[in-house]
Amino acid sequence: MVKKAPRRTAERILEISLELFNRFGEPNVSTTLISAELGISPGNLYYHYPAKEELINSLFDRYERGLNELLNASDSVRDVEDAWFFMHTLFELIWQYRFLYRDLNDLLSKNRRLETHFQAVLKNKTRAVKTLLDSMSRSGAIAIDSREVEATATSMVVVLTYWLSFEYVRDPRRALETENAQAALLRGAHHVLNLLVPYLEPSQRTHLLKLAGAYNNDDK
Repeated sequence: MVKKAPRRTAERILEISLELFNRFGEPNVSTTLISAELGISPGNLYYHYPAKEELINSLFDRYERGLNELLNASDSVRDVEDAWFFMHTLFELIWQYRFLYRDLNDLLSKNRRLETHFQAVLKNKTRAVKTLLDSMSRSGAIAIDSREVEATATSMVVVLTYWLSFEYVRDPRRALETENAQAALLRGAHHVLNLLVPYLEPSQRTHLLKLAGAYNNDDK
């Protein structure tokens, strides 16, 4: 039992750090604040994570594992309904680690490991979206020229990557608070999929409009 205590402490440190980073933004959270929130000494924190960068990297590793697992499911998307669920699930994961996206440029400028790994994240997102487009094309849900796939996939990834930044700029005081999560995620999923409107088969376009209309009504 005693041997498991350090692992539980390390886990708790990550959980509280994630909560504080998400709430206040990583640049505004010090290791002293994390220690105080946990009710432990700074020395105890440093024993598990000698530098704040190690906390960030450990949280990013968790995010990256979850992301890659989710992206592997992109080949199962056949229609708008599947795509809506896939994008919403993807945004839920991004929301869970939203501090990475809220402070993305700042984090990348200070953390070389994060910089290189996030480049891989972008490549994996783009690859997954291309797979999604191919799967929807083969099922007849969309009709897209192969010459448009790269640009369309890139545009979708841009929205995926910077949507929460847009939400934050639009309403800095409230946008990234927990009570606003559902509306923000639905808006993100809608705007990513809206990029497919020119290519959707008519019944699929109608269904997307219905899904979007439903979320608009819920958001009022």
